[in-house]
Amino acid sequence: PYCYRDPHTTGAVDKFCEDMSKETVYGKTGIQFMDFNTLFQLYTIGKDQGNALHNSDKILFIPDALAYMLTGEAVTEYTVASTSQILNPTTGRLDDELLARIGLSEDRFGKLVNPGHRIGSLTPAVQQLTGLGEVPVIAVAGHDTASAVIGVPAKDANFAYLSCGTWSLLGIETPKPIINEKGFAYNFTNEGGLDGTIRYLKNICGMWIFERARTELKDAPASVADLCALYTESDIDSTINPDDPSFANPASMTQAICDYCERTGQKVPVTVADYVRLIFRSLALRYKEVLGWLRELSPKEINTLHVIGGGSLNAHLMQLTANELQMPVVAGPTESTALGNVLVQLRADGRVSDLSEMRKVAINSTETKTYLPQ
Repeated sequence: PYCYRDPHTTGAVDKFCEDMSKETVYGKTGIQFMDFNTLFQLYTIGKDQGNALHNSDKILFIPDALAYMLTGEAVTEYTVASTSQILNPTTGRLDDELLARIGLSEDRFGKLVNPGHRIGSLTPAVQQLTGLGEVPVIAVAGHDTASAVIGVPAKDANFAYLSCGTWSLLGIETPKPIINEKGFAYNFTNEGGLDGTIRYLKNICGMWIFERARTELKDAPASVADLCALYTESDIDSTINPDDPSFANPASMTQAICDYCERTGQKVPVTVADYVRLIFRSLALRYKEVLGWLRELSPKEINTLHVIGGGSLNAHLMQLTANELQMPVVAGPTESTALGNVLVQLRADGRVSDLSEMRKVAINSTETKTYLPQ
């Protein structure tokens, strides 16, 4: 496996789309274009290391590889496959034409299964190593955001979610894919959810910028909470676009921020507090911009933003977001991915029946904090 920030796929989107237009690829998959999508990973590996694909029996996504090592069964779980840009969300199958473009066919992948499918039991070798019996292995929503959205403690359907961690993923839950020219222009994506639902969202470079910057800031507090609190000690008005390519994986994040400010004629941050305020304000403003696009595209009203993941603990960012969006922000749970994972397993065991019941469990079993616009 490659780290998805590995530069081996740099430029792969444009190279692939020399023979098949972006509009055609988007029409087939509804997936946003990002260099690290599986389509471009396999395309690059095929060109640079053809033997790796040629000699393989099955191609497995990472969650499915883990399940294979536990059970010996090769499957392709729907939610993680849906992010690959080789699955057609309308047909629910891997797209033959896209696979042919990278020299593959559907039989090179495991059987497509949905969250809640019983993959098998622990192999005799794993049972011996662990001292466990024939423990069943359940396919959860293998993509972390898919599991996280299952764990959103929403009381009605008129909400958007923001999975706030290294990435910020802002979107809605819909029964059908939304594939149109405006979604293509805004680079929104249609990814699989539970029971055939679609997570219609856009990736935003999230707390990655903050985490990278804080490792470089001299005299920064060791405590993340203390570092975040420095937000109030600066009045810098400079902002960045978190999704500018210069922030993807720079040698120095603080230098990349300074370079961006100089390039755009803004004040360069000096103090630790300046960096904290600049990053938080930039994220909140980007959330506002993307939510505006989402409202243009959404078939339903959006009255509340549910923020899940570690970033939901950042009170300053949450209040800033509520202020910019002018809507309530419900923060929590921080471990929504783990909660969604467990809920799928509980349903497979017959303890909960459907997504609405899962949401009730999420509401009753988690703590949240609501931020109102000021």
